[in-house]
Amino acid sequence: MPFSRGKNPSSIKVPGKGSLGVMENQEGVLSKRSSPPGGVKKRSAFVDITNATKIQMNNQTKIGKPAKKALRSKEAAKNEANLKELKAVCSNGQSMKLEVGLSPEKDLVVWPQGETTLCPGRQVVPDEFDIDKEFYGDVSMSAEYAKEIFDYLREREEKFVLKDYMNSQPDLNKDMRGILVDWMVELQENFELNHETLYLAVKLMDHYLACSVIMRESLQLIGSTAMLIASKFEERTPPCIDDFLYICDDAYNREEIIAMEINILQALRFDINIPVPYRFLRRYAKCVSASMETLTLARYVCELSLLELQQVPERGSRLAAACLLLALITKGLGGWTTMLEYHTGYTVKELTPLVKMLRTMLACPTDDKLTAVTTKYSHK
Repeated sequence: MPFSRGKNPSSIKVPGKGSLGVMENQEGVLSKRSSPPGGVKKRSAFVDITNATKIQMNNQTKIGKPAKKALRSKEAAKNEANLKELKAVCSNGQSMKLEVGLSPEKDLVVWPQGETTLCPGRQVVPDEFDIDKEFYGDVSMSAEYAKEIFDYLREREEKFVLKDYMNSQPDLNKDMRGILVDWMVELQENFELNHETLYLAVKLMDHYLACSVIMRESLQLIGSTAMLIASKFEERTPPCIDDFLYICDDAYNREEIIAMEINILQALRFDINIPVPYRFLRRYAKCVSASMETLTLARYVCELSLLELQQVPERGSRLAAACLLLALITKGLGGWTTMLEYHTGYTVKELTPLVKMLRTMLACPTDDKLTAVTTKYSHK
């Protein structure tokens, strides 16, 4: 496993069965997401996609012209019916103009008040607060529904609110959790996983610990399995089980990881789409056109909060807003604007207590031996 930035993975230990790091004195390095020696070749099953595409294209060329015309006529009739239904739904007794064309501008519905939308049920954002209007018509950005998407994520947060669960874990304490999260940060960096993968993995781990009593020997197994599940959810090419067995120094076997994966998924009832602070942070930074330096500072504070047990009950949207506010104040870029208040839903008064807690966390860290986040963000 390539600890390319001068890290000593053997220096971090988890109480119990395995060490939080790779094996010491390994000969050679393990390239990014490569299977251990003798492992199966990853992603070999996706080779068939190209052949399947060719077969599908060949089958389409064999279809005669009458069949194509029949297919087109059915599609045209279906589109016409949908268009009539849309006109009936959108009218609501008011006059409106509906033009259907090839360009994105002609696909818009123009209301009498002059407001433009792609859907009659879409929430209308005031023009002075619309940070997505430059991307309207770009189907890859979903700009027309961005506000609704993040409002929906805020609603889902209420489903995943946690409390301090450490009192229900007789064999664990907050220091053990901090060591585990610190190791998961190293794991995310060295596997070069997305930031969302790390945040989701920590959430999965916390939710499982909140509803299951476990022994300290299984702590690293839970952390690595949570990272495996999060990788499957967030990554295009997630690491395989053999990679996690290797990074855990073979403290566990394949059957134990698979069994733990089943346990975690069943405990969460397979609902693992948990809103994480990082998604909100990127959205909020866009509201003030924050520079990469400012955004990185906010990300650093947000990632440090993962180590703190007292931040477990905090909602991701509020944590992201507080981290950005602290970064703006630190960089001397002003305070909370009306734009941020509109998109976040939080006022300065609501964020002030959390900002003070984060400032105290930076000034007086709980454990100065947990340096994975600081090391990660100390490079140019």
